[in-house]
Amino acid sequence: MSPSVPPAAPHDPYAALRIPDFRRLITARILFTIATQIQGVVVSWQIFQLTKDPLALGLVGLAEAIPSIGVSLYAGHVVDSVRRKRIIVPAVAVLFLCAVTLFWLSHPAQASVLNHGRLHLTAFDATVVWPLYLVIFVSGIARGFLGPAVFSFMPQLLPDRGLLANAVTWNSTTWQAGAVLGPAIGGLLFAHLGIEFAYGVDTVMEGLALLFFISIGSRELPVIEGVRLRLSESIMSGIKFIFSNQIVLSALSLDMFAVLFGGAVALLPIFASEILKAGPDALGYLRAAPSVGSVLMAVWLTFSPLKKNAGRKLLWAVGGFGLATIGFALSKNLYLSLFLLFLTGVFDSVSVIVRSTLIHTYTPEYMKGRVSAVNNIFIGSSNEIGSFESGAAAKLMGTVPSVIFGGMMTMLVVGVTAWRADKLRNLEMGAGKK
Repeated sequence: MSPSVPPAAPHDPYAALRIPDFRRLITARILFTIATQIQGVVVSWQIFQLTKDPLALGLVGLAEAIPSIGVSLYAGHVVDSVRRKRIIVPAVAVLFLCAVTLFWLSHPAQASVLNHGRLHLTAFDATVVWPLYLVIFVSGIARGFLGPAVFSFMPQLLPDRGLLANAVTWNSTTWQAGAVLGPAIGGLLFAHLGIEFAYGVDTVMEGLALLFFISIGSRELPVIEGVRLRLSESIMSGIKFIFSNQIVLSALSLDMFAVLFGGAVALLPIFASEILKAGPDALGYLRAAPSVGSVLMAVWLTFSPLKKNAGRKLLWAVGGFGLATIGFALSKNLYLSLFLLFLTGVFDSVSVIVRSTLIHTYTPEYMKGRVSAVNNIFIGSSNEIGSFESGAAAKLMGTVPSVIFGGMMTMLVVGVTAWRADKLRNLEMGAGKK
């Protein structure tokens, strides 16, 4: 008789959470995410109330995205050259000071000084909106360093690389939960307790996040393999790595083009008011629906992780994202539209988790800062450019046809990727090596 094979150990969905430093990281991230989402809602509303100009809202995103993208490649080099905690703590400290500054600027006495004593104003005069943009610009620089640093630091907290997929899923779940809670909390605080109180809560939560980041033990830098590169070579190495790895490049491109062509978020105010004939409350529900779907799918993947046929499931998920986007464009019913946006979040969560897991799995530890920086440029820029593409396409084609076009382009990208990227198509999760 052949010896009996011992049964495989059962999947532990809480494995990563049993690590104290990882729990501190997750706690810091959810506090920080909720805080920054509160800040985003309040500062956007504040600027729009002062200017009554939709372009001013677009400038809020650009004021943060331009410096963040601009420093990303250099930040990736620094993250791979300095202990990651030494970058995370100063970056979060700068963001905490930005929150303190917004709180200070919202104080009635300070508003009075900035507005040259015109006390009849209830908020800032448009002539002093520029300090808000300046704070956002500085925060964009800090986030450009923080993103690659946290991405690279997280795997160093795990004693076993077998915990990586579970850790990535928890990381994504908590971020999505913060993205759902933050805007809702920010809107409620601003509406019922005022701008000062909302910024105060933002400041306190960012301060708590900073304390949790400080409490995490530092880690040595991973050993660099090969010859130490010059600055220019080091910066370019992240780009070369991604473009030389078919699986990582394909997964990243799928996510990028789905956001670039398939996103309808920028046009939701038009859908809410003109197509669905609903009010601003419905707009809030429409904005929240994808995040709710993302959170629920992330929780599901925590307990039932993707392993078998992961590549094909990723392709089906991005294809489903495009199809749900087309369905949303054609819907005239609010509840059906909410459900279809919910589905886009479900499908997008699969893409985000698989992409993050693949980058962590296939990227050597000593290169994760540079590769993460390139990833941030791809995905970060696609969000901003995607909003511009949606607006431009809607102006040229009309709102509904432009969203249908975006969904069709997403499905076309899926088809081309499935045809050309055979390694991604045949991917089994857990098969990658360092």
